[in-house]
Amino acid sequence: MKHISVLIKPASSLCNLRCKYCFYADVSSLREVRSYGRMKKEVAEKMIKNIFSDLENGDELTLAFQGGEPTLAGLKYYENIVQLVKQQEKKVYVHYAIQTNGMLINFAWCKFFKENNFLVGLSIDGLPLYHNQNRVDVRGKGTFQKVLHTKRLFDKFEIEYNVLCVLTNQLAKEATKVFHFLKNESIRFVQFIPCMDDLDAKGNSSYSLTPKNFSIFYRELLQLWLNDLISGHYISIKLFDDVVNLLVNKQITACGILGNCQIQYVIEADGSVYPCDFYVLDEYRMGYIQEETLRELFEKESAVSFICAPRKLTDFCQNCELKRICQGGCKRMKDVMYVDKENNICGYKELLVELIPQIPLILNEMGKLTLC
Repeated sequence: MKHISVLIKPASSLCNLRCKYCFYADVSSLREVRSYGRMKKEVAEKMIKNIFSDLENGDELTLAFQGGEPTLAGLKYYENIVQLVKQQEKKVYVHYAIQTNGMLINFAWCKFFKENNFLVGLSIDGLPLYHNQNRVDVRGKGTFQKVLHTKRLFDKFEIEYNVLCVLTNQLAKEATKVFHFLKNESIRFVQFIPCMDDLDAKGNSSYSLTPKNFSIFYRELLQLWLNDLISGHYISIKLFDDVVNLLVNKQITACGILGNCQIQYVIEADGSVYPCDFYVLDEYRMGYIQEETLRELFEKESAVSFICAPRKLTDFCQNCELKRICQGGCKRMKDVMYVDKENNICGYKELLVELIPQIPLILNEMGKLTLC
C-alpha cells in the first residue's frame, strides 16, 4: 500500500486578505501568469481521474487544498470534488485537508467539513496585536476577531483543526504570551511557519525571522511546553513532534527535515504541477495533471533535477556534530532558522541541543497521558 499526498490550489493566488508577509503573493508575482483563477470543472474531473490512475485498492490519498485562499473556489467546488472521488471505482482511503484564513467560513462550510471529515488548518498569528498588524483585509483592517469567531465555530461543530501561526521576527519575542494564548483558547495542535523574505529579496524585511530569534522563541517555548506536559497537559507543536518522530520512530513527517527535497505535487488551478509549494514558478513546472498522471510527472527530468539538485553546506554545517540529522535542512528555510549570515549560530542546532536530551522525559510523560 502507498500513501500519496497532493496539494491543490483551486483558487490559485486569489485571496481576500492582504497579509504583509505572504510568500505565495511573492511567488506568484514572479510568474508570467500571476493567478490562474478558479479551477474549472473539467480540469477537476481530469485531475481526480489521473490521480486515481496511479492508485490501487487499499492505497491512501490525501487531497489538501491551499491558496491564496482556497475557500474562494466556492463550496460547490469541494462538493463536486467529493462526488468525483466517490465515483472512482478503486477502493482508496481518501483524506481531505484545507488551509484557510477563516474569513468566509459559516455554518454551511462547517457542516460540509464535518460531514466529510476535513482536517482544517486555520491561520491565527498567536496574539491580536501581531495578527492585526499583518493579516489585514483589502481595506487594511485587522481580522483577528473574525478568525477567532471561525475558530469557535469549529469548536461548536467539533471539526478537527489545527492552527497555523506565521512566526515573524516580532512574534518570536513573545513565546510566553503565544503559549498562554494557545492554552486559553484550548488549541491542541499548532504549527509555526517561519516568516521568510521574498525569493528575489536583496535584503532582510522587518518581518522575516532570523536564526537567532528562531532559537530564542523555540527554546523558551520548549520549557513552557515541557512544564505543561509534566503537569498533564499536552499541546501538539509540530516541530517538536517532527523531531521526536524522526529520532525515535525513524519517521519523516516534515519535508526537508533531513536536508533533501521531496516532490510535493502542487497542482495549480489550471492543472499545472510543481514539485514544491515554495517553487510554484514557470521554470519548475513539471506538466499538467489533466494530460499526465502523477507517476509520469514524477519521472520527468525536471522533477528528478529538483530532487537531486546539489546542496552546498557551509563550513559551519560541515563541522556540526548534528549534521547527520539535519544536512542543512530545508533550502528555502536556510536563512530564517538555520545558520545566520555571519556563520555564528544555527537556530535549529541550538534548539536540538536542548530538545534531544529531553526526549526520554517527553516519551515518559506522553506515555502517562496515554494511560490516563
